[in-house]
Amino acid sequence: MFVSEILTHPPQRFEGVLQEKIYHFLAENAIAFERVENDPARTMEDCKEVSKKLDSPIAKTLFLCNRQQTKFYLYLMPEDKPFVTREFSKSLDIARVSFASEALLKEKMGVEPGAATLFCLLLESASDVQLVIDKKVLDVATFGCTDGSFCCYMKLKTEDVTGVILPALDKAQKRIILEE
Repeated sequence: MFVSEILTHPPQRFEGVLQEKIYHFLAENAIAFERVENDPARTMEDCKEVSKKLDSPIAKTLFLCNRQQTKFYLYLMPEDKPFVTREFSKSLDIARVSFASEALLKEKMGVEPGAATLFCLLLESASDVQLVIDKKVLDVATFGCTDGSFCCYMKLKTEDVTGVILPALDKAQKRIILEE
């Protein structure tokens, strides 16, 4: 898999509204980042080379919903942790969750499967999405994620994620941090 050298500037052309919003947000908040351009990476297996180049774990980002498709969750978890629906549902005291459909992902988060990112919460269409973060994602010095595309991943300081990004994205304080 091709993975570029480390870059510290936005792409010359944006692939969509979300990607443009992300880099505008980072500039507006003076948040430094490193990024790479890569061959399409849609799975966590694809992201191994990206993670190695960035020297940062890539957060596994899942878009989930309840059975009625009326409650939505963006779940950030360690890249190597398996997702267990029963454990997630139990920890949030909800009956059952499943992966949201591709159509709902596109409608709410503005991305295709495999491109979901914390920054999807910049979109107005994601205003009713509950952010859920596994504490282990925040226990490391850096945070890796996609920029809303399959071909660009970035590394941020976790302190910028917790100190600047999360408060800006989560004005209603709807975030839940899951302990073990």
